[in-house]
Amino acid sequence: MNITSCISTKKTNTTVPFRYLALGDSYTIGQSVCKACSFPAQIQSQLQANNPHNAYTKDIIAQTGWTTTNLLKAIDDHNPDSNYDLVTLLIGVNNQFQNKDFDIYQQEFPALVHKAIAFAKAKKTNLIVLSIPDYAYTPYGLQKGKTKRITEEINRYNAFAKAYCTAHNIHFITITDITRQGLTNPKLVTTDGLHPSKKAYSLIADRILVQLQGINKNQTKRP
Repeated sequence: MNITSCISTKKTNTTVPFRYLALGDSYTIGQSVCKACSFPAQIQSQLQANNPHNAYTKDIIAQTGWTTTNLLKAIDDHNPDSNYDLVTLLIGVNNQFQNKDFDIYQQEFPALVHKAIAFAKAKKTNLIVLSIPDYAYTPYGLQKGKTKRITEEINRYNAFAKAYCTAHNIHFITITDITRQGLTNPKLVTTDGLHPSKKAYSLIADRILVQLQGINKNQTKRP
C-alpha cells in the first residue's frame, strides 16, 4: 500500500489497513504529555477521523535519552517487519546533549534512514524524516546555559540530515522553528520545562499531514 492511499476523505465501505511506525526518542514518545498527545498519536487520530472506514495502527520504537546508537540497537532488538505504510524518524538531540562525536551521527543517521526505508515497504516515499527540536528555547535550556552553542550544534545536525535526505530524495520536514517559539509562547512547552506540549505536537502533526496530502496530490497528477 502506498503512503497516501489512506489519507483521502472519500467514503468507502472497504476497510483498508494502514500501519505507521514512529522511530525516535523522547520527542517521539511525547515525554511529559499524555499518550494521546504525542505527534504519532495525533497523526493516527486525525487519519482515523478523516477515514473512519480504514484501520490505522501505530507502533513506536523510541525512548527518552536515546541516541542514534541506542535506536539502532533497539531496532535490532525489536526487529520490525517491512510492511509499514508510513515511517517517521526523529533522532539526534541526545547525541548533541550527551556530547557525542558528530562523526557518530554522520555514520549512524544514514544507517537509520536505510533501515527505516526497509521497514516502509522499501519505498522512500513512505518515509518522513523530521528535524531535531531546539531545546535552547525552553526554560530548561536557559537554565542549562550556553544556548547559542546548543542552537549552533543542533543546526549542524539538522543541516547534515536535511542535506542527506535531499540528496537521496527523502521527505524532510523542518519542525525546529516551532520549538524555537518556546520562550515567547510558553504554551508550546510542557510542564517539565523542556519537552514540547500537546499544542506543539499538534503543530508538528499538522506539518506531517500537510506533507502527506502534498505527496498524494503530486502522485495523482502522474500519468
